[in-house]
Amino acid sequence: MTAAICYPYTHEGVIRTQPPMTDATVTLPRDIEVARSVLATEAAGLRALADGLDAHFATTVDILSAATGRIVVSGMGKSGHVARKIAATLASTGSPALFVHPAEASHGDLGMIVPGDAVVALSNSGETAELADLIGHCSRFGLPLVAITGRAGSTLAKAASVALVLPEAREACPMGLTPTTSTTMQMALGDALAVALLTRRGFGAADFRQFHPGGRLGARLRLVRDLMHGAAELPLAIVGSAVRDAIPTMTARRFGCVGILDAAGRLCGIITDGDLRRALGPGLLEADVATVMSRTPRTIAPDALAAEALHVMNAWDRPITALFVVDTAHRPLGLLHMHDLLRAGMA
Repeated sequence: MTAAICYPYTHEGVIRTQPPMTDATVTLPRDIEVARSVLATEAAGLRALADGLDAHFATTVDILSAATGRIVVSGMGKSGHVARKIAATLASTGSPALFVHPAEASHGDLGMIVPGDAVVALSNSGETAELADLIGHCSRFGLPLVAITGRAGSTLAKAASVALVLPEAREACPMGLTPTTSTTMQMALGDALAVALLTRRGFGAADFRQFHPGGRLGARLRLVRDLMHGAAELPLAIVGSAVRDAIPTMTARRFGCVGILDAAGRLCGIITDGDLRRALGPGLLEADVATVMSRTPRTIAPDALAAEALHVMNAWDRPITALFVVDTAHRPLGLLHMHDLLRAGMA
């Protein structure tokens, strides 16, 4: 077995020699072999799941989209952890949902599940005892029940309005007992349901933004108009004016650029610090701005997402730091600088 290469390292300012070989160092190739086997096993389960989807999946989407209340997701043990994630994904993508613990449901939380709700219950065996009261509650109140289970003939599957049966697939652990492949398939099926529902409802980026106002994701979903500098701060010059007159405007606004307008007030070019350096030579200050400007400035609409603005700034082989915001007639409304995106938490 090839030993791993160990390098000198420092601790409290002391240069040490190579650390001793450890069991972890020696067994690293075996660890990778095990990990790859796990991933391959779970990937095979996902392929079988995808290939086996049928009309029951479409029926499930029908049931969940028709719910006038919430989608209640439940499961016990590892299936319960997956159920929590599925409920969170549904709620964040426009399908009101919550997780109800099946054991707590038997001690009063059944009152959280009311007419108009639809229930999704997860159990690989389909015989989870803690789900019994939840199943009975759905039957009494006529609530649609969707089962996600590994056994078509199980109690849960038989009691459900529709059963999504997972394909037979080997668990990834050597004993074939630890929920691994089965929970991976449950999680993926939940994602598939959430995305199918949001697609059917036409849930878009603007809707997504309403549920994700915080963190980096929230920043990427903010609109350009929320971050841009307004018309009063724009560095602008008119075609026909001299570079000498445009430079003070560029310097005063401190964006590193000046937009050039045509006679109709439309943005027809831009001069950056780089453009000035490239044009240095006799007569530059007296030259018309049109002879120095770049004629195809990158622009963006005010209702575009901040993430799109970042992409435009970083696109092509020459990243830029400032982007003019224009209306449909290409008249400038504002300016967005890379620093504005950084302050908003984009990076």
